[in-house]
Amino acid sequence: MAGFERLGLIAGGGDLPVYVAEAAQGGDRLACVIALKGFADPTRYDSPIIRGIAQLGQVVKDLRLADCDAVCFAGIVTRPDFSALKPDLKGMAFLPQALAAATRGDDALLRAIVGFFEKEGFTVIGANDIADELLVPPGLIGAIEPSPGVRADAAKALHIAGVTGAEDIGQGAVVCDGLVLAVEAQEGTDQMLARVAGLPSELRGSAINRKGVLAKRPKPDQERRIDLPVIGVSTVEGAARAGLAGIVIPAGGAMVLGREAVARAADAAGLAVWAVDMDERADVADDRNPDRKH
Repeated sequence: MAGFERLGLIAGGGDLPVYVAEAAQGGDRLACVIALKGFADPTRYDSPIIRGIAQLGQVVKDLRLADCDAVCFAGIVTRPDFSALKPDLKGMAFLPQALAAATRGDDALLRAIVGFFEKEGFTVIGANDIADELLVPPGLIGAIEPSPGVRADAAKALHIAGVTGAEDIGQGAVVCDGLVLAVEAQEGTDQMLARVAGLPSELRGSAINRKGVLAKRPKPDQERRIDLPVIGVSTVEGAARAGLAGIVIPAGGAMVLGREAVARAADAAGLAVWAVDMDERADVADDRNPDRKH
């Protein structure tokens, strides 16, 4: 965790910010946790500061009062209804820039938020740089080896997720027997998997005959200090309910929350979960040039 002295964690929902807080506390650099109202569960942190998503002036004051020189964003924050926000003065000044960025997509909005905090003098640190143990090398997570057919679906799912990610749509896709069953958009991975679980049985696998793969990967050229893909036990459970046979992620390009727990859940459900070594930029170049020879 080089490059800063005192960290402010801006926490959204889910387990990721809890892992980040624990990792930063271990390095004795966590200065404060700002729990975003309506997203974060403040009971999971020690003395959090609770702020609204548009209270940017207050957030900046909180960070400076805690002598923070760096900030980390972690956790689930869905796109707000901008018309319902109650910004403070600094938030109101930033709102036109946020609205303009939002029309260009989620990644543009995230880059604008990162730029705002950098202009305020803070170093923006990725959650994966704080809790780097959440990144995994190539190989199995669990004991189940994917079959050749499952690996073929995984390759196509990674391809599809790369193509949709290049258009700033989402980070995930599900493919079964070569057929694209779903791509992730604003609903998130859990809801995408629930949609797959509701598809006709002839299109997808089942607990008895598992088929298909969920792939999660970063969007090409995405701002990796914020919104890196995450999988956890709930992802495995959702994939199991959808009848899938596996989950694939890029090594070093997605975070695994609780690797041992994920492995146990995958083994119990009969799913293969693994990380592959891949060059995402080259992969997307291939996606856009299907006649390119390897």
